[in-house]
Amino acid sequence: MRRAISIPVLVAGLLLGTTACTTGAVTPTTSPSATGSPSPASGSHSATTPAPAVPAFDHVVIVVEENHGLAEAMTMPYLSELRRTGATFRDSHGVTHPSQPNYLALWSGSTHGVDSDACPVDLGSTPSLGSQLLAAGHTVAGYSQGLPRAGSLTCNAGSYARRHNPLADFTATAGADHDLPFSAFPADYRALPSVALVVPDVDHDAHDGSLATADGWLRTELGGYATWAAAHNSLLIVTFDEQESAEPANRILTVFSGAHVRPGSYSESIDHVRVLHTVESAFQLPPLGPPSPPITDVWR
Repeated sequence: MRRAISIPVLVAGLLLGTTACTTGAVTPTTSPSATGSPSPASGSHSATTPAPAVPAFDHVVIVVEENHGLAEAMTMPYLSELRRTGATFRDSHGVTHPSQPNYLALWSGSTHGVDSDACPVDLGSTPSLGSQLLAAGHTVAGYSQGLPRAGSLTCNAGSYARRHNPLADFTATAGADHDLPFSAFPADYRALPSVALVVPDVDHDAHDGSLATADGWLRTELGGYATWAAAHNSLLIVTFDEQESAEPANRILTVFSGAHVRPGSYSESIDHVRVLHTVESAFQLPPLGPPSPPITDVWR
């Protein structure tokens, strides 16, 4: 059962409903294996009818892959399985190049002037999704494959790269309580925090390794959670940081899979900041960064 909609979430929904009507959002199409017909998209709402709110999830897990554009990512077999029962965003974009500022935007709504992969970045008490969750009484953790130990601030260790781990850059989440190696990812998914950021190492996120390797790792390590989430009021978000080439659109693939997701292929334009605002809305948190509405037309 969904929780009552707070005033901030309702306002965000109203903003999206207005945007959808003025931009003519395209009704999502049903994925090949989905049954039934999708509900009307946000484009069918009038300016006085609020769009649906973001569900109040128990757990959200975000996984970030690396450096491949939309067309390449669409060939990943396991990710294609998730897409058949999830929401596929075909007009999703990284916010810039190279990798590091995209992670910062996803986690805090801003690149904070970072325009390189130089390490370390120390943003101190600057607000982030992590600090918001903790201040509101929720829980948060990052699970980084190859992180030498909980709370390590090292820039590189084997295939681990801190530039892909934004929790280490903010005081609220940089310590051993929240910045964890992937080996700490719980087998009992009920023990997961409210929001978890999963960071594969560069051999398993398609940065240095192949897309096939990244896809296999995703199936092996997150497949159980993806199945569990659909029946336990939880959500899996899989996205990419950027398209490796300097192609101006910086188009990537983003997939939502889990409870309440209305399967389909969605053509609305989204980016890392809109994904962040969607997660914030699920936990009734104010949006960080530039104004943009949460994603509300994919829920049932």
